[in-house]
Formats: sequence, C-alpha cells, structure tokens
Amino acid sequence: MRLASCDDRGGISFDSEIAPFADGGIVREPTPGELIPAPAGTIEYVLPGRMPLTSIGPIGGRNVLAVALPAGYTRLLLPAYAARRDAPPLPLFGYTFACAIGDRLHVAAMRTDESEVWQPRAFAPGELESTVEQRLAREPANRILRQVALCSLEYGCFTAQNVFLECGEAALPVSPKCNARCIGCISEQEADAGIPSPQARIAEETAAAELAAVAIHHLERVEDGIVSFGQGCEGEPLLRSITIARAIDAIRSRMAHGTINLNTNGSQPNALKRCIDAGLDAVRISLNSFRPRVYAAYYRPVGYDLDDVFDSVRLAIARGLRVSLNL
Repeated sequence: MRLASCDDRGGISFDSEIAPFADGGIVREPTPGELIPAPAGTIEYVLPGRMPLTSIGPIGGRNVLAVALPAGYTRLLLPAYAARRDAPPLPLFGYTFACAIGDRLHVAAMRTDESEVWQPRAFAPGELESTVEQRLAREPANRILRQVALCSLEYGCFTAQNVFLECGEAALPVSPKCNARCIGCISEQEADAGIPSPQARIAEETAAAELAAVAIHHLERVEDGIVSFGQGCEGEPLLRSITIARAIDAIRSRMAHGTINLNTNGSQPNALKRCIDAGLDAVRISLNSFRPRVYAAYYRPVGYDLDDVFDSVRLAIARGLRVSLNL
C-alpha cells in the first residue's frame, strides 16, 4: 500500500516508502479488504492545504488526494489529513480515501448496487459538448435546457446529461426557492456558513410549458424513460406545485407511458396531492431521521415539521405511488 498525494498544481504521485492513513472514526491504516481498484467514473480531487497523515506523520509539501465515487459504490473511509492554517474551506463533496497498490489507484469503497443503469459513459473528446450545443441551438429559449447544460458540463450530473444523451432518468429542475436550510445543501449555503456551494442553483422560475417540452422530448425517445422534478441544483419543488401539476397535465395529454417522478422534502402534503392528482407516478422523500430533534437539526425546516413529512409519505403510499426514502 502506497501513499497517493498531490502537489499544489494537482499532479499525482505515488510514494512506495510511506504507508497512508485513513479516517474511519479513528485515524488508522486501512485494511486490504476495505480497498478496491478505483472504478470507472471515479473523480480525483486535490484537497489544498491539507497534508496527508501517514505512518511517519503528516507529509509536508504534499496535498491529500481524495476521490468522489461513481453511483453504485459506497464510501468506507475518509481521507486523513492535518490542515494548515491557510487551508481553504472545501465544497461539500463525498470525499473518499484513496491510495496506490502497485501502480494502480485504489479507493476505500464497496459495490452496493449491481445495476448497470448508472454506469459512467466514456465520451469521445468533445462529444458531450457538441451534443449539448446542438440541442441548445434547436431550443435556445428553454431555460430548463440552459440549466441542465450547466449541470452537464460543469458538474458532471448524470440526470442532466441524460437530457441531452436521451437515455435513462432526465432532470427537470423547477424551484429556485426552498423552505429548508439544510446544513449540507449543495446549491445554496448561507453567507456565514464558511463553506462554498459546489453548484449554482437555478435562478428563474421556469414555466410549465418549458418543463413539459423537455419531458415530452425525452419520453418520446426513451423506452421506459423517467423525468424527475427536484434536483441538486434547486430548492424545494413542492413550492412550485401548481407549475409542476400543469406540466404533468401537459405531459400526460401527449403520452401515457414513462415515469414522472418527484424528489422532495415532503414538507407540503397538500401540494404533493396536487401533483398526484395531475398524474405523478413516483416520489422520493428526503428523510435523515425519524426523531424530530435530529431531523430539525439538519434540515432546519421553515414552516413545516416532521409530521408533515410523515403525512406526505402516508399520502403517497395510499395513492399507490412508488415511494422511496432518500436517507
């Protein structure tokens, strides 16, 4: 097992003489059973101002190498480091421990979903950029497409890329506003949070016609396709339930097939009912705890509480939707 680390410009090197440490609640050397070869789609990150911890102490002059795992894998260990005083805040990504075994990068992870649906696709140079550019040229006024283009190219979001690749589950961001102040929000952090937001939230309240146009285009071309309101680049979609319901009406007036999904915090059961009445098929509700104090500590809800979330879950089950929890 070899230390994998970065210089200040992001250049990666392996050191055969130093054993790296990881953070698994305690700082320790990882075991071989916790490590797998870095899977396809792994993203490498340099953690600036953070010296890797090793069997001989912090390594000065080097920065921690961490990775973000592709879908279908679960992180087992965090990177272990000693931060310098000038270390900048890190954006909220799922940083995972990485090291080298032989000449190959390994990560602390395990495969937890064998589905091939979300396997990363290898693009030819410029292929995704060209596909996005062509679609935007055909529909330059659609603000949904402009947002998912940003998410596709800048953030590597699979559901956004699927809009342009015409496959799988496609993103339909809809709401710039939110009624929660989640500690780990990836699209908007409060001014005094001390950490940057890794994504830019959608800035405009898009129209039902724009949402329906993207959804219809997708479902016409993708067998068993899915379109999903509620993405990482937005606030809470139920705050725009009237627009969503109108969009669903427009979609269902053109086609009966395909799945219409909503990712939500479940804060407004009546707004969810409006979407269900319009033809919503599935809902995924974010829920980190069944204990009100623990729930409130993370979500910091505004104008709702955990009982409202439970009511939304009960409603969706009673109406026969496919219901999942985003833990």
